Amino acid sequence: MTATANGATIGSNVQLRAVTKAFGAVEVLKNIDLEVEDGEVVVLIGASGSGKSTLLRIMSGLETADSGQVFVGGIPMHEPKRAPEIRGHVGMVFQQFNLFPHLNAMGNVTLALRKVLKMSTNEAEAVALKALTRVGMQDRCENYPSQLSGGQQQRVAIARALAVNPRIMFFDEATSALDPELVGEVTSVMRSLATEGMTMVVVTHEMGFAQRTADRVVFMDDGVIAEQGTPEQVLQNPQHPRTQQFLARVFEA
Repeated sequence: MTATANGATIGSNVQLRAVTKAFGAVEVLKNIDLEVEDGEVVVLIGASGSGKSTLLRIMSGLETADSGQVFVGGIPMHEPKRAPEIRGHVGMVFQQFNLFPHLNAMGNVTLALRKVLKMSTNEAEAVALKALTRVGMQDRCENYPSQLSGGQQQRVAIARALAVNPRIMFFDEATSALDPELVGEVTSVMRSLATEGMTMVVVTHEMGFAQRTADRVVFMDDGVIAEQGTPEQVLQNPQHPRTQQFLARVFEA
């Protein structure tokens, strides 16, 4: 457990109760109930437009639900005055690496530590080096994004998220922008975080990662959770017709 500035205790679990979200006339999430336990790895799968990325963005505080309750680490994200308390306690990794091209790997990881957490340069660099070491990028500290492969850039992005010592990590299609041969180096880092006991919610099309790493797979379809269970239950013996159809297409590709 860690604490926010006002003394509230931050856990590492997520609870969503009757969550809805619409963009204009399009209802993207429909009465979603979901719980992610401390140390659990939950993988969200589904076709594009099924609502999984929106759900992840609501959990991470990047979007606000229209209705329902969202607790992240025990903080009620549906209460606008309380929601900012989660900042610095969750990490988010996107499909695009979003690294600053004018900063080297060390500079990208230390920026938030210095500007947001107000660490000294020496302190920030020490924390950043530990984070870069966790993702196997300690020997690339001086390299700029243009000097790194896509997989290396994404590992720096993961290090940047880890540097703030988050309670929960969110990954939104973290490997989908990578060449196929580079996917493994990123999923390997993600698997190592899972082994360390990090609570993770992952949106991905990498069924191999889901099979080997997830504690639970959640299949979303048209804004609802159509099916969920262990990887073996959902990926190998799906019960819902839409899950069966989706996986048949994925495994045929």
